[in-house]
Amino acid sequence: MTDDQVLSQEHRVFQQTMRRFFDKAVPESYVRDFYEGEAGFDPAMWRRLDAEFGLPGLAVPEEFGGSGAGLIELVLVMEEMGRCLLPSPFLGSAGLATSVLLRLGDTEVNTCLVPRLVSSGDFAALAVTVSSGDWSEDAVSVRAEGGGDDTFRLSGTVRFVLDGDLAPLLLVAARTTSGISLFEVEPDARGLDRQRARSLDPTRRLATVVMHDVDGRLVGHEGTAWPAIRRGLDDAALLLAAEQVGAAERCMDLSVEYARTRHQFGRPIGSFQAIKHKCADMLLRVESARSAVYAAAFALDQANPQASRAVDVAAAYSGDAFSWVAKEMIQVHGGIGFTWEHPAHWYFRRATSSAALFGSATARRRRIAAALGMPC
Repeated sequence: MTDDQVLSQEHRVFQQTMRRFFDKAVPESYVRDFYEGEAGFDPAMWRRLDAEFGLPGLAVPEEFGGSGAGLIELVLVMEEMGRCLLPSPFLGSAGLATSVLLRLGDTEVNTCLVPRLVSSGDFAALAVTVSSGDWSEDAVSVRAEGGGDDTFRLSGTVRFVLDGDLAPLLLVAARTTSGISLFEVEPDARGLDRQRARSLDPTRRLATVVMHDVDGRLVGHEGTAWPAIRRGLDDAALLLAAEQVGAAERCMDLSVEYARTRHQFGRPIGSFQAIKHKCADMLLRVESARSAVYAAAFALDQANPQASRAVDVAAAYSGDAFSWVAKEMIQVHGGIGFTWEHPAHWYFRRATSSAALFGSATARRRRIAAALGMPC
């Protein structure tokens, strides 16, 4: 699917506005500070994204305080965030947690919790997966035992929680006797331990959440949360793919610029066939990934029955494309691409650390093959 089939003129103006903002507000020096410090994100930047553009509530319906935009707009934002590797809780909060809350379809939830994530400066983390990195329903291992009045006791360990050690609003998927349910856990609850996890990419903060008989308040109805969580994971996987497209495009731009200006044997290295082929292959993969992402966003916005499969295609291809382009960028840059001072390793780290987030490319291809009746 081409850009012209999905993007209107308003979309293009919006994306250009986002690019100008991030180009100015998030220079390389801004990102480098997060490699050399312990901060997970910049609260002032988060408030700015809300105050100037309303990004935390961009896809939230207007009746709950949002802007009422769709996934296409979120995709465009994530592309631009990916280009600059913005350290932000946007993916985990606006992309995943808010999506799950909205897809629960519970008026009380939408009225009480969603507005907190739109304009109060708060953000949320959703705890789902286990140590194996499995994001399926069968992998939900936290147990919840009823205590009456919609209050349960939660026990278990959840890993790879986006911004899970910092989020003012913590949501946990847990298994009750009725099935998978969603719970709100107070950040300072007794028996709760939230620890930052060491990761390859310091600009994407992950946490391990451990619970021992922690009080959790039921969100929505007991045993009915998994469909909303599954669809929220699709939304988040699509937005991650959009981020990977933006980051891969930035890798390509840096490579092309370097190939134009770096001279060897009396001429630009971009004039050599090997470098030309690398840059051409970068363009092919970036544009193919972008087309897959836009097609999946369109399918989700239109509630297409095949939308989940389209997300699997986009996520699998975009993750692989970003990893390949990030590696090739280092090769094009030669020795300087291996240095700490050059940002090439930032993109390589982001590509590698994101490869299995929300599910690996291999798992997605197996799911696609199974849906098509192919052996896997």
